[in-house]
Amino acid sequence: MSERRRLWRWVVVAWVTVVAVAGGATLWLRDSAEPPGPYRWENASPTPSHPEGWETACAGATPDENGRSACIVVTVP
Repeated sequence: MSERRRLWRWVVVAWVTVVAVAGGATLWLRDSAEPPGPYRWENASPTPSHPEGWETACAGATPDENGRSACIVVTVP
């Protein structure tokens, strides 16, 4: 085997090793940087509650041809 081919093989082996180590380090650092749970969406309620008096505020809404009506109730704390 020529000296040039042996050098080329060592370069390829070194490059593959560096890529493998860098990939492992990237995954390790990415996992350690993530905040621990619970996340905000895990604490969210599944359905929002309606404000008081929404039934009377939406009583005059005109339904469309499918029987659906839209009503917007804005409350200010």
